[in-house]
Amino acid sequence: MANPSVSTATTHWEGSLFDGSGRTELATSGLTTFDVTWARRAEPGQGTTNPEELLGAALATCYSMALSNALAQDGHAPTSIDTRADVSFVPGTGITGITVTVHGVVPGLSEADFAAKAEWAKENCPVSQALRAVPKELRIV
Repeated sequence: MANPSVSTATTHWEGSLFDGSGRTELATSGLTTFDVTWARRAEPGQGTTNPEELLGAALATCYSMALSNALAQDGHAPTSIDTRADVSFVPGTGITGITVTVHGVVPGLSEADFAAKAEWAKENCPVSQALRAVPKELRIV
């Protein structure tokens, strides 16, 4: 068995949940560090990120890669795939759902065959498998 690839992110947090703040770093790549706070988690888009946005990024990336590979293995390499993952969070409840929206340009492939591969990728990409407990909806546009 091959050695696993390990990717690391770190977070340093100071203070209580509601009054504190932290910084999350993409440690493996060293590409960036994000500020995180509870207030901003409950109100996305305020200049910081949150765990749900990071999960969405991971799922959209993994999904696109899995779908691209599945299509290419069947002889239909895509020209492009655009994926969006909307992760819903309710304070006190948690992550309540994920909507994956995908658009693909795949020459020579019917819409039905694309939809079948898109559904397969939703169930089988590694990040989606790790998030099995979260209901996921697929939209093909």
